[in-house]
Amino acid sequence: MSIPIPQPPSIPFIGNVTALDKDVPLNSFALLAKTYGEIYQLNILGTTIISVNSYALANELSDEKRFQKQVAAGLLQVRNLLGDGLFTAFNDEPDYLVAHRLLMPAFGPMAIKGMIEEMRDICDQLVLKWERFGPHATLDPADDFTRLTFDTISYCSMSYRMNSFYSDKPVPFVVAMGDFLAESDLRASRPRILQAVLGKNAKYHEDIKLMKDLAEQVVAERQANPIDKKDMLNTMLHQKDPQSGRKMSAENIARNLITFLIAGHETSSGMLTFAVYHLLRNPSALRKVRAEIDSVLGNRPAQVDDLSNLPYLTAVMRETLRLTPTASKRGVTPLQDTTLGGGKYFVKAGTTMLVHVWNMHRDPLVWGEDVEEFRPERHVDGKFEKLPPNAWQPFGFGVRACIGRAFAWQEVILVLATVLQKFDLTPADPSYTLQLKQTLTIKPKGFYIHARRRTDNQHLFYATPSSALKLSGASTSGPTPTTGTDGTPLYVFYGSNTGTSEAFAQRIAIEGPSNGAPLLFWFLENLSEHDLGFRSSIGTLDSALGKIPTDGPVIIITASFEGQPADNAAQFVEWVTHLEGTPLHGVHFAVFGCGNSDWTNSFQAIPKLCDELFEKYGAKRLLERGVGDASKGDFFQVFDEFELKLWDMLRKQYSTIRANSRASVLEVKSLDAAHERASILRQPDAQLGRVVENRTLTRSGPVKRHIEFELPQGMTARAGDYIAILPQNPARDVHRVLAHFGLSNEEEVVLSSVGPTSLPVGKPVKLWDVLAGYVELAQPATTRDLGILVGAATADSTRTHLEELKSSYNEAVQVKRLTVLHLLEAHQDIQLPLGAYLQMLPAMRVRQYSISSSPLWNPAHITVTVSVLESPTRHGDAVEVFLGVGSNYLANLRPGDRVQMAVRPSAVAFHPPSNPRNPIVMFCAGAGIAPMRGFIQERAVQKASGRDVGKMLLFFGCRSPVQDFLYHDTDLAEWIKLGVVDVRPAFSRSTEDSAGCKYVQDRILKDSSDVVEAYRQNAAFFTCGSGAVAKGIKASIIEIIQDADGVDAETASKKFDHILKGRYATDIFD
Repeated sequence: MSIPIPQPPSIPFIGNVTALDKDVPLNSFALLAKTYGEIYQLNILGTTIISVNSYALANELSDEKRFQKQVAAGLLQVRNLLGDGLFTAFNDEPDYLVAHRLLMPAFGPMAIKGMIEEMRDICDQLVLKWERFGPHATLDPADDFTRLTFDTISYCSMSYRMNSFYSDKPVPFVVAMGDFLAESDLRASRPRILQAVLGKNAKYHEDIKLMKDLAEQVVAERQANPIDKKDMLNTMLHQKDPQSGRKMSAENIARNLITFLIAGHETSSGMLTFAVYHLLRNPSALRKVRAEIDSVLGNRPAQVDDLSNLPYLTAVMRETLRLTPTASKRGVTPLQDTTLGGGKYFVKAGTTMLVHVWNMHRDPLVWGEDVEEFRPERHVDGKFEKLPPNAWQPFGFGVRACIGRAFAWQEVILVLATVLQKFDLTPADPSYTLQLKQTLTIKPKGFYIHARRRTDNQHLFYATPSSALKLSGASTSGPTPTTGTDGTPLYVFYGSNTGTSEAFAQRIAIEGPSNGAPLLFWFLENLSEHDLGFRSSIGTLDSALGKIPTDGPVIIITASFEGQPADNAAQFVEWVTHLEGTPLHGVHFAVFGCGNSDWTNSFQAIPKLCDELFEKYGAKRLLERGVGDASKGDFFQVFDEFELKLWDMLRKQYSTIRANSRASVLEVKSLDAAHERASILRQPDAQLGRVVENRTLTRSGPVKRHIEFELPQGMTARAGDYIAILPQNPARDVHRVLAHFGLSNEEEVVLSSVGPTSLPVGKPVKLWDVLAGYVELAQPATTRDLGILVGAATADSTRTHLEELKSSYNEAVQVKRLTVLHLLEAHQDIQLPLGAYLQMLPAMRVRQYSISSSPLWNPAHITVTVSVLESPTRHGDAVEVFLGVGSNYLANLRPGDRVQMAVRPSAVAFHPPSNPRNPIVMFCAGAGIAPMRGFIQERAVQKASGRDVGKMLLFFGCRSPVQDFLYHDTDLAEWIKLGVVDVRPAFSRSTEDSAGCKYVQDRILKDSSDVVEAYRQNAAFFTCGSGAVAKGIKASIIEIIQDADGVDAETASKKFDHILKGRYATDIFD
């Protein structure tokens, strides 16, 4: 007996229209699939549409004896332009059958091979554009690939040159097409009466006319100037259908010309753009495909026979279409009443059904648990051929599958091989997270790149002089230089996600002009301060890919994230890992690593790797690697000591001396000390989110808050991801700075700098804005800062006190969070200009918070669960409350406030299993419940929608059931009642309420049998909390293993690492 197909709650008359995002409905379809599972139905204005998401059901719908293509929904609206063209025709339309029989041979293998030179002609235009724009230009690959594929299909199919690359304006046909397709999709879910009311008809018909006019122009030009060539246009104009003896009608020719121009370029350009995106996000795959291209092609152009000898590039293309199929769904309908899933679901004949290829390609039963990872290896060594039937369907299926598949495949493989052979590609924004733009097809939105012509010899990277790196402005394609033109070049490269490594790198770059004035010029008269010292350049590690300079020292500041490089260092690390010989001979380098020793197995992994490989490949180490440990109190002091050693070494190595005073690389010019503050209006941009709710969760003790945000338009998140917030300093601290320097909060200034800086320079800016949003006021003074203050002090007692602070830095400064401002306030004799003060401060960093919600709850909103840091600190006789910058900024937000934010993906493993039936065990304390709440919420929505979900076990630590048991009387109570989660609390100040357990690790030991049973049920394990909490949890699990297996601690620890590999993910914060 069949069961009802699940459906979201509907609204009278319009049904489920509001369940679909109007801009990117694909996101809604994906979330609905995650909520309801393999099948669900929607009511769109009274029409039932059934969506199929699993491979098993999609395979059934691929039986052409039972199902056939249906032109419905948005595709039905596209018939307003394309009518009975190949893509939009009904199955039995006579003109379609004629065109199909005539054009199939035109898209055959031999015909496509004969188009290789026409394809190369257009590809060369793309290459020429990128070469002429140069390595610092920000390129829009979606736009350029659209021009390329549009010109290619028109030139190959109708010998007509569109010349899109000869104009910087958008191609009119492509603009009209995009607007037409988007509007067609919207019309499918909009009552007809609203078309005229909304004023959409005029523009819609203008777009149709523009595209028809172009098709008629192409036909007219061919008829006026016939050519003797066997292209598709001549086939349509002159050939007769061998079966019926008919020629194609003039109207059908025009419709198919437009079909070629639309379908022949739109999906291919999307595929190319997605392929570049995936390769830049996965440096290992990029390296492998580049090596294959270099091996097969060398320096010569690709020939048609080469294209079948690039198996890894073919795998890249297949994986691109698996993970991001540009045609994300196809429509079918049953020929008669039928059932699916072995009689489980009944479907009436004629019902509109959508095969969601996007979701089917993510079925873990076919592709494994790592379905969201880009892994071309799925398709090599015969694995692709062994896939179940119909598991990979990016080109549609059966008799109505894409007729131009071979054309698109040859075009894309030629373009990718050529581009990767000739260019080093880097993302303009290394932290870019994929966003989608959707018409009837999809493409990346807001994705930009840099393209630098490869100049390496025999495709190996060698160290080169710096001339190729010098830029006139900031860019990820190379380091940003200072404005000075003399002195020894100094190159500082960083790998940073959270901003710490970048801030350290910038400090070294800023100090360059003050360190190392060449002895040869030191005694010359009239020496400009711009000529003193090193000439600093700063850039990401990825900007140094293949271009490590040899004409000056190279300083690397980088971090590890769970053993992996930062986003803006991933390509560099992949490259340097696979060098051979001594290609870095002549490079002089030093490395400072940032890390956290709580991550024992991966601590300093990337800094250590860079340090060792540079030496291995011929570079000379200038200084022993610096090791910064964020888990310890001397983190910044260690960097200060490294920096002092660095400058001492550089002055000796390059025969220079330190200037008597620090170079004034930052000047402040006051423009207007106004008495009234100007009203500054800020327009929301794509990265501005909005506060919806901000409430306190705790009744007493340390405050924890629940904050809900509306995401910026187009931004999406998964359960387990982070939200990065750009905060502002507390107003209290900004007022203190202004008061110390005797300035008004209305002060307007212009900042100028001869060194790299993260401050707004060269334009009027409110000093309040600079102090509030650009620098870290609460950063403890470093030993370097203390040295600067000693030089600026005029009283002996002050200098003595500052030297004492340096000698007992950790206890006297770090622990007490003593800032530069505290010292200036306490010692009024320190004569420090405002510019010098700003120069000492680190740049404002983003703060990352775990998202505590699931997109299945609301795809447009997220929540965070935040501990508000307010800690009393004694400074002399006074007690001051230290205010955590990020948490207090969030705590003081009100509904309606706009906040700069960006979603940052978490580690691949730190997401709920793709199969909701898999059990989950979660360990956390305090605000560490944040991602776990998102996981539980996701399962709760799935269960409420009728899906079977696995058991969830939550071990949660806090103080007491009354004081800070977060969400216990709201969400957790509801989810416990629903049977989604079993909560095991540990109350440190009320152990009688938690089975005698004080901490999470105690509760784990008490309930060890449940933990072991969950492991046997293939559960995924997650920990979120401080380093101390994570260590305690690990110790308890190891103790369980000891008891169960009767082994010692060391053996149990090794077994812990082995048995939980791939099943235990952590998110540690301090």
